[in-house]
Amino acid sequence: MSSSPSFSAELLLPKYWLSWIFLSLFFLFSLLPLSVIDGLARVLSLLSYRYNRKRVFYATRNLALCFPDKSDAEIEQLAKDHIFYRTLSLLHYGLVWWAPTFRLRQIIELQGAELLEAYRAQGKQVIALTSHSVGLEFAVLALSMNYQCSGPYNSLKNKVVDWLVAHGRTRFGVRAYTREQGLRPLIKDTKNNRILIYLADEDLGAARSVFAPFFNVQKATVPVLGRLASQCNAVVMPCVSCYDMNRKKYVVKLLPAIELLSKDDNVLAATQMNCAIEQTVRECIAQYLWTLALFRTRPEGEASLYDP
Repeated sequence: MSSSPSFSAELLLPKYWLSWIFLSLFFLFSLLPLSVIDGLARVLSLLSYRYNRKRVFYATRNLALCFPDKSDAEIEQLAKDHIFYRTLSLLHYGLVWWAPTFRLRQIIELQGAELLEAYRAQGKQVIALTSHSVGLEFAVLALSMNYQCSGPYNSLKNKVVDWLVAHGRTRFGVRAYTREQGLRPLIKDTKNNRILIYLADEDLGAARSVFAPFFNVQKATVPVLGRLASQCNAVVMPCVSCYDMNRKKYVVKLLPAIELLSKDDNVLAATQMNCAIEQTVRECIAQYLWTLALFRTRPEGEASLYDP
């Protein structure tokens, strides 16, 4: 059984009232035209870039590490663009939670479905390899509105936010499983023709990871995907969601499957997976979540990459 959080009377207790008041703003945003939301995001992102220096530092540092060929001015512009798209995606959360299906279909475009259907026609199951782009939630919606899906879910500390995020991800029937439930239910669902939405770029620490290059920087990477694909008889399709400002749409792309993903060599499998994620990042560089501490865990003896 999936275990995404369900609504309970506890969420109505006074200690959560401020959360409900704050989140009600997102419901109001969901009623506005995207052009209005986008304009508001532009203003708020300028404030965020000026005052949220910690996130700006992470974005700038990560971009500089991953794109050493870019000038300081180019890195700064990418960081500014990222803060805008990050702010924009937060304001769009109300759409994920409350927008009716017909509106979601108007603002989400799924590309690559013909590739997915071709793999299925060959008797293959499908794992959609996602990563922390700002449009991640819209990738989940694009897939789950069209296919039966399953995926892992990490609980959030605030129970109201936790319920809303889980509601957004599962509103079209996604089966969500916690990390404590392990891989077995995900494997079972995938073998039964559900698409596995696999979020692959989390840093879970050295004990659970191997180090593999990500844009030529060693990154702690969980080396599970090769074995998972093998057990499920599945192809792995990189998947990315990019917001198109001109068309006011989230374009969700399923890319051709990764070739020869190793099930025996953990470092090779992690390297192949990271290369595939790099490919999705390049689809819309500013929309990857550069504000995360992507390279927090370092190989033994190596200093932090985020020291001032």
